[in-house]
Amino acid sequence: MKFTWFNLMPWPHLPDDFREKNHSVWVDIDSRLFDPVKSHEVYNTYLDLLEYASTLGFDGIGVNEHHQNGYGIMPSPNIIAASLARRTKDVALVVLGNSIALYNPPVRVAEEFAMLDCISGGRLVAGFPVGTSMDTNYCYGQIPALTREKYQEAHDLIMKAWHDPDPFAWNGRYTKLRHVNIWPRPIQKPNPPVHIPGGGSVETYDFCLDNTYSYSYLSFSGYIRAKALMEGYWDRVAKRNTADMSPYRAGFAQTICVADTDEEAQRLYEKHVLYFYNRCLHVYPGFADAPGYRTIKTIQTGALSQYAPPKGYADVTWKELTEGGHVIAGSPETVRQRMEELIKSLNVGNIFCLMHVGDMPREKCMYSTRLFADKVMPKLRNMFPDYANDDRFWCHPVEQVKPGSLPTERDAFAVAGHA
Repeated sequence: MKFTWFNLMPWPHLPDDFREKNHSVWVDIDSRLFDPVKSHEVYNTYLDLLEYASTLGFDGIGVNEHHQNGYGIMPSPNIIAASLARRTKDVALVVLGNSIALYNPPVRVAEEFAMLDCISGGRLVAGFPVGTSMDTNYCYGQIPALTREKYQEAHDLIMKAWHDPDPFAWNGRYTKLRHVNIWPRPIQKPNPPVHIPGGGSVETYDFCLDNTYSYSYLSFSGYIRAKALMEGYWDRVAKRNTADMSPYRAGFAQTICVADTDEEAQRLYEKHVLYFYNRCLHVYPGFADAPGYRTIKTIQTGALSQYAPPKGYADVTWKELTEGGHVIAGSPETVRQRMEELIKSLNVGNIFCLMHVGDMPREKCMYSTRLFADKVMPKLRNMFPDYANDDRFWCHPVEQVKPGSLPTERDAFAVAGHA
């Protein structure tokens, strides 16, 4: 199993009446609610937590890209990952990911991901999401019906830039370049492993299988509701003669809260979980699916309708969230049992652990993270012994990763022979 400690970086200072007085947490959120001075502490706290997780045995630490919102204040995950590359040593940097249809030209992603791979010593796990309709269509103005075509072209350009050592010209529909010849180039050959975050579009299944990418279903509706969609993915895998059933072909994001007892988990984390579901997920429905964003094939399957909650998140309760699998919370044993059920029922080898939730303070997050790392994660490690050697979907660092270190006066004097 591969466990990535993932941080959305939500804004923790949304007012109590945010849902009642604001149209949406995304796209047209009131920018006056963002306090740049407070953000200094917020960003550095989140970086501290990611670095802390890297010391506890997690396989990866994860970041992602969103725009104009209070749900995740990380418009450039590459900036965050670059900071983490210098402060960590042997953990994967899971950038899940860059919304490649938004970059002009897309070779910018090829260059920046290559830089991250070089700085980190080959620790990059790359992600190429299409991006939410809020980000891609409403914030960045991409035409919904053309988004996936532009995404495909951007992907092909990035891969050719990574694979082809010779300069080449690119004459695409959306990007035209006389000279493509990226410097630097990634350490990992032919390219860093790629995970594709999906939110319900069935075309993503074949895209992942065609390219040997891992399909990652990211949802806050929990693993119980996700089962039907993931079964659709595995049915598709089974029909492909060239594809095996390795669980590392798939990943799932799960909100997790661990305490000494089930009762303590509710006492410690309930208000922070409800903050997230009530405020951070207050998205105006008109922004969530621009006409043309979803393909006809996906709509016809009826898959998306299975993942909307039976009611909105405005008045959702702790009991509904935990019993419905939206949140896995409780004692280490309770969490272990629920996680084992998740892993087996979805057949997923990559778990993106959402340990920080809403406005959860640093100390509570560290407590939950430590308990999961010490008392839950080790018991889930060997869930798929038949695929223990499948390393196609994970990074391959150089043997001696060199972490960042400050130069000293001794280094300076050594040049002049004074050391």
